[in-house]
Amino acid sequence: MIRFLLLGCVLLLSACASQAPLPERTPNLALPLQLHIERQMAEQRQDWLLVIQREGPGIRWSMMDPLGIPVARQKLIDGQWQADGLLPPNPEARELFAALLFALTPAGELHNNYPAARQDGGQRSLPPRWNIRYSQPLSFELNLSQGPHYRVTPLGEHTP
Repeated sequence: MIRFLLLGCVLLLSACASQAPLPERTPNLALPLQLHIERQMAEQRQDWLLVIQREGPGIRWSMMDPLGIPVARQKLIDGQWQADGLLPPNPEARELFAALLFALTPAGELHNNYPAARQDGGQRSLPPRWNIRYSQPLSFELNLSQGPHYRVTPLGEHTP
């Protein structure tokens, strides 16, 4: 019994240690945003729609598939993620949302919010976790060190 309890504690601590970094303060984002997320892993590709909007004291992140079926919903309130709705936990989506928050942080706020961040021209990184290559402010490629690669573009009137 003690072994199982010890194993449970170790697993819980490792889950906490691998939690995605969040900014010191919530950055000033131009919200609401609607983004197309293209996930690529090996030979598989998935498309999602992400809506980011202010809600009360926090920011709501709602991701759905092309049919409008919710994939993940989270709220970022006071530097903490909170479940939003009845969807099961989705650690990959939470990591993606944290990486997108990093990618969308205005350049002038980057080093105060992420002291370890590096920025050089059209690239930004938070070693060893995330690398972003921008083609435009809201169009970029996001590479996670251990996971999928994402292409992010704004949704708008001219989106195919």
